This record gives sequence, structure tokens and C-alpha cells, in this order.
Amino acid sequence: MTFINTIPPLKGDNYVEWRKKIDMAFTFAEVDWVLDTERPVQPVPPVRATDETDDAWQKREREFAPIQMSYDLEKKKWESANKKCKTLVQNTMESHILDSIPVVDSVKDYLDTIKRQFTGSTKTYATEMIKELISQKYTGGGTGIREHILRMSHLASKIKKFKDLTITDAFLVHLVFASLPKEFETFVVNYNMQPETWDLEKTIAMCAQEEERIKASNGGSINHLRDNKKKIYHSPSKNKGKGPMQQQGKPSTQHQGQNQSQPTMQHLPQ
Repeated sequence: MTFINTIPPLKGDNYVEWRKKIDMAFTFAEVDWVLDTERPVQPVPPVRATDETDDAWQKREREFAPIQMSYDLEKKKWESANKKCKTLVQNTMESHILDSIPVVDSVKDYLDTIKRQFTGSTKTYATEMIKELISQKYTGGGTGIREHILRMSHLASKIKKFKDLTITDAFLVHLVFASLPKEFETFVVNYNMQPETWDLEKTIAMCAQEEERIKASNGGSINHLRDNKKKIYHSPSKNKGKGPMQQQGKPSTQHQGQNQSQPTMQHLPQ
């Protein structure tokens, strides 16, 4: 019951995650067998032949009794499990989606109907995640490179859940290198030149080590050079602010010359 609370409501773009949690809930409740078991078939009761003796008929009736009892037990068990699973599925769907799904008796057929309806949206969701993965860029700000790589790994693991979509660790490592800024250019070139292929764990460790080296040489920042350019660009504005103060504190040579020449002009003969 606690696990049921973790099942996300089916909204359309999360079908894969929703179905995975639904299957896990069925397994924990030990009712997952109902997905592979058809509804029990009613056994055909015996019919007495016209020339059949009483003893022969009673014998056949006795032989059929355990068959009927077994069917009744299997039917009750199947219906109980099917009802539990179907109730769980219906209560973890958005209302507008629930209304659009035709009601069927078997939870297996019910899930198959849902899957068919969300095949198109699932493909679209996979495409969006692939775009998000290949567009990842590490800027060096906020979280560190370790978190950046783990985020890409998480996206890759979600894509792997889709049928016929496979992302190898080697390919993911190349995507990680492609997402790094130009400060890692030499580091990436050195990796491409060596015969060894790193797994994701070693990639994280080596990238984190390289990031620390770059920060140490750039004053604690990945984008140290670009930050310095910004500071140099804005530095003239500080000098402009000092200009008026210098003019107020000390009169200019031109003003001094004007002040000295005015008395001379006043003593000229008319």
C-alpha cells in the first residue's frame, strides 16, 4: 500500500514510468500472474446418455465434481486478482484519460488498450528526451561536473526503457565530452588519442579531476578568462566617474588663463 502512493498518475507523457510502477505494484501484491493467465473456462458438465446406467452416471458425476470445484476456486481467485489490478490501474489515471479508455473485462486487455493509445505519445516523449540529452551543455556554474554527468546518465537510462532504443556507455561518454566547454578541449583531445575506453564511473572521476585543475589555474573559475574580459571592459566606467571630482577639486589651465587675462583687459585704454 505504501508503494502505491509512489505511482505517478498517468498523464500521457509518462506512460513508460507509470507502467513500470504498475507492474512493480502487481509483483509486490503477488497478483502479477493475472497478466499472463486467461480467465478460467467453465468446464462442460456431463450429460447423461439415454442408455447409461445409474451406476455409470453417478460415477461420471462424482468425477466431474472436483473439476467443477477447481474451476470455482480458480475463477474466484482470478476475478479477485483481476479486480484488484484493474482498480489500481483506473485509480492511477487522469480522469480525462480514464474516460477515453474503453472498458474491458480483463486487466491484461485493459493495459493493452492503454498501450496502443499511448504508443504515439510515447514515441514523442522519447524524441524529446533524446533532444534534451544531446543538447546538454556544461557551463561550469551552479552544480559541478559530477552532477552534470549524472544528469546526462539519468536521461540516458530513461531513454533505454523504450523499446528498440539503446544508448551504450561508450556513446554516452562521447556525449559527455561533447557537452564540455572549450576549457576541456585539450583534455578531450588527449582522451580521443589514447586507445583506452573509459566507462562512466572513470569518466566522472577524470572529468572532476580535470575541472579542479582548470579551476586552480584560472583562479577558481571555469570561465575565468571570460570573467576577466568583462571586468576589463567595464573598467573605463570607473575612471569616468572620477573625472568630475578631479575638475571640482582643481581648476583647469584654461580657466586659470581666463581669470588672469580679465584684469588686463579692464586696464586697456578706451
